[in-house]
This record gives sequence, C-alpha cells and structure tokens, in this order.
Amino acid sequence: MGTNKSFLITIVVTLLSACNHINNEYDASGIFETTEIIVSAKGSGEIISFDVSEGQNVEAQTSLGLIDTTQLYLKKMQLQANIRSTNSRRINVSRQIAALQQQIETQHREQKRFEMLVKQNAANQKQLDDINAQVVMLEKQLDAQIETLNNSNNSLTNEQESLAIQIALINDQIKNCIIKSPIKGTILTKYTEVGESTIQGKAIFKMGNIENMYLRAYITASQLTDIRLGQQVKVYSDTGESDRKEHSGTITWISDEAEFTPKTIQTRDERANLVYAIKVAVTNDGYIKKGMYGEIRFNK
Repeated sequence: MGTNKSFLITIVVTLLSACNHINNEYDASGIFETTEIIVSAKGSGEIISFDVSEGQNVEAQTSLGLIDTTQLYLKKMQLQANIRSTNSRRINVSRQIAALQQQIETQHREQKRFEMLVKQNAANQKQLDDINAQVVMLEKQLDAQIETLNNSNNSLTNEQESLAIQIALINDQIKNCIIKSPIKGTILTKYTEVGESTIQGKAIFKMGNIENMYLRAYITASQLTDIRLGQQVKVYSDTGESDRKEHSGTITWISDEAEFTPKTIQTRDERANLVYAIKVAVTNDGYIKKGMYGEIRFNK
C-alpha cells in the first residue's frame, strides 16, 4: 500500500510540473484585434449600387459601390458647352489687323517714293512730312488694335481656364462618388443600403485592417522591466486544437496605468490582480483572425 501511495504522489507531482511548464511557456496572452476604420461618403446623392456584405474581405482601393452622379455629369456637360462658346468668340488677330497692315505698307512705299522726289526737288517737304505723320498714326492704330484684340483673347483664355478648373472639380466629385475600400480588410458593419440617400461625411461602412493586426495582451508589473517600445517579440496564434503558428511582432504601446486582470486573460503570474495592457503589432499572413487568442514570448 505504501508503494502504491508513493506512486500516486509521484504522478500528481509530475502532472503539476507539466501544467506549470505549459503556463510558463508564454509570457503573456491576449486577443488579436484590428484597427477599425469608418469609411464615410465623399459625395452626396442616392446610392445606386453597394454590393458588399458584412464579413466580406476586400482589397485596397476596390470599388464597392456608386453614388448617383447624374447631376454632376449634366453640370460638366454645361461647362464643356461654355468652353466651346468661348472658343467661338476668340478673335483671329492676324486677320483683324491685315487691312491696317496693308495700309501701313502702302504708306511706307509712298514714304520712300516721296523721299526720292524731295531729293530730286520734284516734291516739297510738306508732302513728305504729311506722309510720315500718316505712317506714325497708322502704326499707333495698329499697336492699339493688337493690344485690344490680345486683351480680348486673354480674357477668353482666363474664362476658359476658370471653366477648366470647374470641370476638374466636377471630375473629382464624380470620382469621389465611387465608394472604395481605403485598405485591405474585412467589412465589419454596413450602415447603408442601395436606394438610400447619403451626404458627404456620412458613415457608409466600417472595416477592419486585417493586413496589419495587433495583439492586445496583459502583463504583470514585474514584467514591465523585461519589455520596451519597439522590442521584437514572438507571437503565437492558434491553428488548431493544440497547434500554434509563430509570427514576428513589435511592441508598439505599453499602458502607463494598471488595471484589474480581465477574466478572459491569463497571465504568467495568476496571483496578480493588477496588470498592464500592451499592444504588439503583427503582419497578418492570412492565418490570424479577429478575436482569436494569441500568446507572446519575449525575446531575451
């Protein structure tokens, strides 16, 4: 009987040692969480398509829906028509000044002819002075006309540039009516449906970043001296009933206030009532799911 009793004691001690080894295998544990993003409408109007469902995984910049752009498109067509109208009012400067330039050329020929006649005493100086004055007057008229015509065309150019800027704004508003996912992630909550009206800034859906996740874990006060911000740690995620997958993690946040141990969290020192929350950033390889339990081992 004494031998059997000693055998049972040995088994119990062995089991207790194994349990302590398992509990001490990891330094902390927690739950994987995602950074949640609320996506708001960038345009206003009726939602004419929005083909997403909660729990759906989407890639970054994927088009998920569309807000009605009819009014914006019609306004854009009107602005384009205004640009064509300004083009039709543009003046052909060279054509408008052709007649005056011809007059100046004629007067220049007369000017040269009378200069020869004056030298030959076949004409008097007054006739040449009159022609010189006529040339000066016509050249001034030409300069004034060119300036007026150019100013008119410049005004039309400025008007066109203003219309082009308005069209660019309309194009940007039309682009913003396409509902897109800003990141690669999972649709967590859908706030609106097809046929509903929305306005700029109104929440459309909420999504979680599944590509860059983090493990929120809790450590005891005695473990604070073992960690630091930016420290590389080993993170383990569940892949089955008894299997674990190892990931590289980085401590990105350490709480400066202690809190009571959450009931769902186990720490290395179960006697501790007060713990500190930490966040460990992990790049998801597709195996980590939101709400999954994970463990941490500090690299020492």
